Amino acid sequence: MLNIHNLSISFQGEYLFEEITFKLGQGDRIGLIGKNGAGKSTLLKILSKEQEPDTGQMAADKDLKIGFLKQDIDFEYGKTVLEESYDAFKEIKALEKKLEEINIQLAERTDYESEAYHQLMVDLNDFQHQYEILGGYNYQGETEKILQGLGFKREDFDKLTDTFSGGWRMRIELAKLLLQNNDLLLLDEPTNHLDIESIIWLESFLKTFSGAVVIVSHDKMFLDNVTNRTIEISLGRIYDYNKPYTKFLELRKEMKEQQIAAQKNQEKQIQQTEKLIEKFRAKASKATMAQSLIKKLERIDRIEVDEDDNSVMTLKFPVSVTPGKVVIEASNISKSYGDLKVLQNISLSIPRDSKTAFVGQNGQGKSTLAKIIVGEISHQGELKLGHNVQIGYFAQNQAEYLDGNKTVLDVMIDAANETNRSKARDILGAFLFRGDEV
Repeated sequence: MLNIHNLSISFQGEYLFEEITFKLGQGDRIGLIGKNGAGKSTLLKILSKEQEPDTGQMAADKDLKIGFLKQDIDFEYGKTVLEESYDAFKEIKALEKKLEEINIQLAERTDYESEAYHQLMVDLNDFQHQYEILGGYNYQGETEKILQGLGFKREDFDKLTDTFSGGWRMRIELAKLLLQNNDLLLLDEPTNHLDIESIIWLESFLKTFSGAVVIVSHDKMFLDNVTNRTIEISLGRIYDYNKPYTKFLELRKEMKEQQIAAQKNQEKQIQQTEKLIEKFRAKASKATMAQSLIKKLERIDRIEVDEDDNSVMTLKFPVSVTPGKVVIEASNISKSYGDLKVLQNISLSIPRDSKTAFVGQNGQGKSTLAKIIVGEISHQGELKLGHNVQIGYFAQNQAEYLDGNKTVLDVMIDAANETNRSKARDILGAFLFRGDEV
């Protein structure tokens, strides 16, 4: 299906990965894992031919069809959920247009015995045959089935995509990929915006998918349930095992332990040989043997233990001013969008030092409630913030608020206040930004 040979790509003078080689075959369901910044999304872009590697080759089967679900998508506004989903069937839609044009001509013409009329009938038959082969008589039902599997209700089908959150729009994009007749699916964090029911449905779909799948995900259970192979990117190298995620970790640990044991044993042998060399050097009669042992040492292929990327983020959220005992007090909070009631008579009290999670299916109002608390959207009901409460808000679409023309450090300095501006580099370091990356 797809052969990758000696692929390398660098970023700011450092290799994300160097001369990696592997194959993708039919039935492979690969979990692509590694630390943030290891190059997982970059590798997906290269596999999709969206980005060129620095060096290396890729050889693909003829007419290989690749579907790529990216973390960031561009949506065309003004389309309904069904209309956007039908974009997965461009060939079928083009044939529908041709069939419609031919049928209009046939209805208007009366020259039934002419060569031109006969040719229209031939074209109609050919296009109808192509339409059937491509699944033209089934695609609408398949579309509804996939959308419902991903959590949409029938009443959602005719709603504009503009009215849905980024998470739901990502589901539409995923639906389009699953509807296309792709040979290879590249999925970058496909479960990020799915609820449990939709994740279970997606797992079932992917396990019966006849092509190959490469998945980047931080959902360990999803990887274990779906994948049959794991590729880890670590410090520019890849580790490839025909096992799902958890089994891979076990094998990786065993391999590391074996490497360490073999390295220790080799070091012991080397030290013994070096002692013999020193001993024989002291005797003229043993000089030849000493030289022989030296050459033997030089020929030894030293056992290396695979390095681990042990860098971790160190996060702290210091409170500049101690707030009151209650930080948020909400009473009868309601929010509607037209006739759609998202929240109704929500009351809650959040005390200082508590850790509170808003949980529920997508579309139930979790993000809406968060936006109400930070004052981003209007609402009915009473909301009070406690004494000295300062809110930090990280939204799903936070990346949209970043200025792409500014450096990471510039963005941090803009967000900082007088007391912590000098710590901007230290804070970035805690998030594993290094040197020129800022």
